[in-house]
Amino acid sequence: MIDGVAIIFAGGKSSRMGQDKALLPFNNFSTLSEYQYNRLSKIFKKVYISAKSNKFDFKADIIEDNYKTSSPLVALISIFENLDIDEVFILSVDAPLISKNIIERLYKEALSSSNIIVASSLNGLEPLCGIYRRDILALAKDFLKQNNHKLTSLIKLVNHQIVKFKSTKEFTNLNTQEEYNKLFNNISHSSRQF
Repeated sequence: MIDGVAIIFAGGKSSRMGQDKALLPFNNFSTLSEYQYNRLSKIFKKVYISAKSNKFDFKADIIEDNYKTSSPLVALISIFENLDIDEVFILSVDAPLISKNIIERLYKEALSSSNIIVASSLNGLEPLCGIYRRDILALAKDFLKQNNHKLTSLIKLVNHQIVKFKSTKEFTNLNTQEEYNKLFNNISHSSRQF
């Protein structure tokens, strides 16, 4: 078990899905959020969910955004403002195939000098699968003041580390109903647990 904190980012608008993806059923759980929470609780000492409000039907610790605007940057700032911790692992709720091996490798290769340690797949940078450290908070707040919500821009400006993975399937994001249905049906016909 990793002696650290994981945060599931579940506050997105889900505009391409047409409904809140965090609340869609997944792999014998009533919601994708509960599936991710249950899974990460077996890997990390402590797990939170980041969202605009507590919209969940299961017991979990929620970190609500401190700002009206909604973005991963806002979530990240709110996390460090609400929790007295030096680093967090963040994972998007819509990436249910990220394996324990990927997470453990990020921690294994993380350098103490890095402010952000983030995964990269064949699709490119995966900013919502990585380790973020408190040192970035002041710069993140500057970004928010400038209305720049791009995590990729923030990553480039700090001492960052990119851990490359050859996999693309494990980094699948469920952005559309088609992507969700395809994965949901594959899991329904398989005994495999991710």
